[in-house]
Amino acid sequence: MADPCRIVVMASGNGSNFQALIDAVASGQIADSKIIRLYVNRGKAFATTRAERAGIPWEYFNLISHGFQAKGEKDPVKIQESRDKYDAALAEKLLQGGVETRPDLVVLAGWMYVFGKSFLDPLDAAGVKIINLHPALPGKYDGAGAIERAYEDFKAGKLENNKTGIMVHYVIAQVDRGEPILVKEIECQDDEDLSQLEERIHSHEHQLIVEASAKVARAVVARKRESKTQ
Repeated sequence: MADPCRIVVMASGNGSNFQALIDAVASGQIADSKIIRLYVNRGKAFATTRAERAGIPWEYFNLISHGFQAKGEKDPVKIQESRDKYDAALAEKLLQGGVETRPDLVVLAGWMYVFGKSFLDPLDAAGVKIINLHPALPGKYDGAGAIERAYEDFKAGKLENNKTGIMVHYVIAQVDRGEPILVKEIECQDDEDLSQLEERIHSHEHQLIVEASAKVARAVVARKRESKTQ
């Protein structure tokens, strides 16, 4: 494989979306690509077992365990300083080693932490794309609890067209406000409870994150090939 799209995946838990990415790279659905590393921020994340099975290097890197923030810290100024230092350190990890080893694409696949500019700016300057899956439509229900909030609005008759959905978007400093890459609408149904809606939404996530990653990877590889012919 000549100069593939190098992908770093970040996950915090079970890693089912990570597994979907592993399988899609192996099958060629995400073409001309290689997952070069997994990062987790929870020590018992099952995603690490998936990485080991696939022969993918992984690293645990945590805000508190690695000494960036004291456990139970309440001071908002110290918390922000800690997060900035953690973000900068993680960005440095990704970018170390030069242009031939750094990722071209970072996929946040159930990564339960919000990055700030100390992480985003260095990767943007290096031309590294960062994408994230969010279970809501663009501009709707930013942040945590998106499915629950959409369901509550549906039950109250406040959900526009009775539709919610999922999207994969580029990551910027404003949470869940980056440019959408792919979007899928999902219509809420009167005869389902919250858990059923959640299950139905989650059933579409693997396909969407794979398709979006493939789309971005194609653009990365095309750009690399073009730069070599110039």
